[in-house]
Amino acid sequence: MTERMTGAQALVRALEHVGVDTVFGIPGGAILPAYDPLYDSTKVRHVLVRHEQGAGHAAEGYAQATGKVGVCMATSGPGATNLVTPIADAYMDSVPIVAITGQVTSSLIGTDAFQEADISGITMPITKHSFLVTDAAEIPRTIAEAFHIASTGRPGPVLVDISKDALQADTTFVWPPVMQLPGYRPVTRPHSKQIREAAKLIVESKRPVLYVGGGVHKSGASGELMRLAELTGIPVVTTLMARGTFPDSHPQHMGMPGMHGSVSAVGALQQADLIIGLGVRFDDRVTGQLASFAPYAKIVHADIDPAEISKNRHADVPIVGDCREVIAEMINAVEAEPRKGEYTDWWKTLNGYKETYPLGYEEFSDGSLAPQYVMERLSAIAGPDTYFVAGVGQHQMWAAQFIDYENPGTFINSGGLGTMGFAVPAAMGAKMGRPDATVWAIDGDGCFQMTNQELATCAIEGVPVKIAIINNGNLGMVRQWQTLFYDQRYSNTNLQAKLRIPDFVKLAEAYGCAGLRCERPEDVDAVIKEAMEINDRPVVVDFVVHQDAMVWPMVAAGTSNDDIKIARDMAPKWESEE
Repeated sequence: MTERMTGAQALVRALEHVGVDTVFGIPGGAILPAYDPLYDSTKVRHVLVRHEQGAGHAAEGYAQATGKVGVCMATSGPGATNLVTPIADAYMDSVPIVAITGQVTSSLIGTDAFQEADISGITMPITKHSFLVTDAAEIPRTIAEAFHIASTGRPGPVLVDISKDALQADTTFVWPPVMQLPGYRPVTRPHSKQIREAAKLIVESKRPVLYVGGGVHKSGASGELMRLAELTGIPVVTTLMARGTFPDSHPQHMGMPGMHGSVSAVGALQQADLIIGLGVRFDDRVTGQLASFAPYAKIVHADIDPAEISKNRHADVPIVGDCREVIAEMINAVEAEPRKGEYTDWWKTLNGYKETYPLGYEEFSDGSLAPQYVMERLSAIAGPDTYFVAGVGQHQMWAAQFIDYENPGTFINSGGLGTMGFAVPAAMGAKMGRPDATVWAIDGDGCFQMTNQELATCAIEGVPVKIAIINNGNLGMVRQWQTLFYDQRYSNTNLQAKLRIPDFVKLAEAYGCAGLRCERPEDVDAVIKEAMEINDRPVVVDFVVHQDAMVWPMVAAGTSNDDIKIARDMAPKWESEE
């Protein structure tokens, strides 16, 4: 297929060919040529956000809810630099997005022209690849390559920066283009010898654990994971990014590991003699003090990104490959082993942890609302098919702990980067990607005030997301650290909620949304049910909770997982101490 058109028309046509149906963005001078043919497209819906950061997070939410590549668009200079945070967020959490930015005319690049920023240079460390296009003829091929790179191997963000004159120039549109990616060959099929080694360790071990990360969900391997777990009888822990990949209700599920993980999950890793890491990074929030992490364990580490293998913890059996293929071959290898694993004593220990140290929380004598109770009721009323989208902080941890996740991909949050302001625009993107699903954003009162302008976008575009603000009047997680580690010196964490500036109910109404407030435990169910019945516009619920509610358990940063606290100054009694 060849046809004469402008570079801008070629851009829109290429987006249509790669299957894009939604773009989140804001026009501006350098990208304006692309917006003219976009106006005529019947296949691509453009969503006019109120801030470019919102466009990036919406693209992330869309990508995570659908499994497709999310797309955002901005102009040069400040428009492009406002995308840096969501691009970095997508990079840390392996989210496939393509960010398209306009750039000043090629003759002006490098002259500090008006609204010029070297966005391809700025984003080089936080993208899988950054393209700078100054020739209109290269636009279709670059778009095809960008989408291929973003969605294959370890998913991630790709930037395409296009100069204004390339968008304006005439060119011959050729499709499909011939991609030129000689150095990009991600490995998906694991090495059979390594798989056999892993299977041998599995049947020989006495205390194995399946340590499951976001890579298992991203490869669509939840079904294979279930078969492997039930075949072997090995306990499973799911990281923050893998919540729902293995059902919470399954008896083999030990919970979430890490800084705010369950005692059973943290204890399982610390006492294990074999850890089978699948699509995980062995990041600091899971390992705690690295030198004391899982001291008795051999490590099988499978990941599609070879750079992750042995990066933080040496892998005794390194496996590079797509988790779906890795787990499928692991099942075959375990079935071929003449002996089976015997884990009776191990399960006795772990079930003891589960029964002795269940998740719990403090209820307040003054009748104040406990945020954990809000999560429990939201989980029960909204149900397991709901998508929950969280920002970062205490509310994110409570959402991870006290909502029951039964289906893969139903918890979307900012894990690696920990981005305040993620929830509202990401929930908008998720709802646009899954219009028939119920989408609840769970946000803190601090996070919410960073990106709540996207409520306007939701109201105007007809995106009826539901937002639960966990309003403790403070930057809650920072305040928790100040309580525990800074002698209760609350420096600049009080958001003055008693003044109700802003009044979240009135703010919601000003944005064309329904606004509700809940301050007492006895009202929680009725308010959630009322919010669930409103589907013609977005709903914001201001849950006013006690400012002293804390996230427990907790492993303090830089300390050993063995030092986990189930409450302030209270630690579990490990088996070796008895």
